[in-house]
Amino acid sequence: MIESDAETGDDAGTTETLVAGHALPPLLASTDDPGVIAWCAELPQIVATVLTRWSLKASAPFSPGGSAAWVAPVQDRDGAELVLKVAWAHEESRDEAAGMAAWQGLGAARVLRSELQGQTSLLLMEQVLPGTPLADLLTWPERDEVAAGLLRRMWVRPETVLPSAEAAQFRPLSQMCAWWADEAQARADAGDSPLPRDIVDRGLALFRSLPREWDGDQVLLATDFHPSNVLARGDAAAREWVLIDPKPYVGDPHYDLLQHMLNDPERVTSQPGAFAERMAGLTGLDPVRAKQWLFARCVQEVGVMDGAARAALKLVADGVG
Repeated sequence: MIESDAETGDDAGTTETLVAGHALPPLLASTDDPGVIAWCAELPQIVATVLTRWSLKASAPFSPGGSAAWVAPVQDRDGAELVLKVAWAHEESRDEAAGMAAWQGLGAARVLRSELQGQTSLLLMEQVLPGTPLADLLTWPERDEVAAGLLRRMWVRPETVLPSAEAAQFRPLSQMCAWWADEAQARADAGDSPLPRDIVDRGLALFRSLPREWDGDQVLLATDFHPSNVLARGDAAAREWVLIDPKPYVGDPHYDLLQHMLNDPERVTSQPGAFAERMAGLTGLDPVRAKQWLFARCVQEVGVMDGAARAALKLVADGVG
């Protein structure tokens, strides 16, 4: 059964792409990424097909939505309220569905079905209610504690929760870091970094070497773990916190502290060392290594994130890097 078939409408001579009978959400509609634009051309048929195959009825997608995914409330044939995510499986998010499957019962939103079809990732998930992001609840220190508790549950070796063939598909963190370091090096070479050259060189070298030299457990990482990707399930005393939108890799757990910290720009620029020490303490990790990772990531983020250079220089002044 399917309702709201995909179609294309015309309005005053302008053609608008409709997916399941609804306009694209703003972030997806405004993308300038050539890969996403090409994928969006196929999106109406992709969504129509999965709605039919999985016997779902779609409502309007969430707004503003994501920049590379179509996510909407759906009902199954029994009337259960669920969420369907149809995403462009770009390099970073390629293993999202596999990661969510691995973390069932360990902090991820419940997944009912998942598939990877070429460049498209399909996820049918619970509708987390009330679904308020952690970013909109609690104070920052309280968010630190929620983040730390959830991360500690999620840091498992993939072979302990998945069959060996599925566990082996996750890529090493070192691969992502090498890719991002190359991009940061190109920005620095183009003159886009205000940092002294020696700090750029040290930071990017550290960003490459830290994941390669990690000799602890190679655990499953979310890599994009931050308060907007953690949702509340239930209210008051019954409240639980669940993860959505991971970009899984395997490697050093210290890395997973970073995005949470970068999403608090005031603290990460004013007291980056103390912030890293706090998160390391809450998660039982090495505070020295956490500060090294934060320094390296801030150097890598220069030219992309406001305040990254200031945070990197403050960490250097504190003897990090």
